[in-house]
Amino acid sequence: MSSMWVLETPAPPADARIPYGPLPHQFGDLRLPAGPGPHPVVVVIHGGFWRAKYDLEHVAHLCADLPRRGFATWSLEYRRVGHEGGGWPGTLEDVALGADFLRTLERSHALDLSRVVALGHSAGGHLAMWLGARHRLPPGGPLHSVDPLRLRGVVSLAGVVDLERGFELRLGDGIVETFLGGPPASVPERYRTASPAALQPLGLPQVLVHGTKDDTVPVSMSEAFCARGRELGDPIRCVTLPGAGHFEVIDPRSREWTHVVEAVRSCM
Repeated sequence: MSSMWVLETPAPPADARIPYGPLPHQFGDLRLPAGPGPHPVVVVIHGGFWRAKYDLEHVAHLCADLPRRGFATWSLEYRRVGHEGGGWPGTLEDVALGADFLRTLERSHALDLSRVVALGHSAGGHLAMWLGARHRLPPGGPLHSVDPLRLRGVVSLAGVVDLERGFELRLGDGIVETFLGGPPASVPERYRTASPAALQPLGLPQVLVHGTKDDTVPVSMSEAFCARGRELGDPIRCVTLPGAGHFEVIDPRSREWTHVVEAVRSCM
């Protein structure tokens, strides 16, 4: 079966759909493992090139699989390009707010906030890695937070982890320029603030999982990010999956899925 089935097949519903903010797209789906906990948490961020037409439903299959392996999943929806306030800076504001909302969820659910890993696919890989880099943002900037939720690690699945390179490659028909409101020459500070590659070293474990046959986001982006991270002393590794395309990494039925689960466990 092609891994494209994840885009077309409904997944089991979440245990709870919970708003983390007042706006329509500021909510998350929470799924919990069996047992009393407290449970380690995977913050899951879906992809779709930050566009409104793609929502969190297509990552629900992986979000349902991980609790069977002992991880709670908190899958974030967020404003995207095409929504009022989506793109810069609203998309980034939303994932930050959603991740920090785990502190509220901890009061009513058995969550272990000392073991939180962010995992994202494609554009969600960018957002997950950016969450891991948030503590590097300089004070006074538009997205700086005094006390961001600290992560144990980040797992990027075919992530757009370098926005300037993504702009150069015209990924997603030039969506990076739309997402940030201009090219690097016009809005350089936005690229410096929003691109994980501009914020290295992140100072926490990172695993980048990427198929060698990915024709949506090239594997070279993850490889270059890993190489630079190692040069800067980060605990980072790249897992390249021979023959895999863009969607096998979010398909719990794929042979590649075991590498994703191992990546999550290694960061905990």
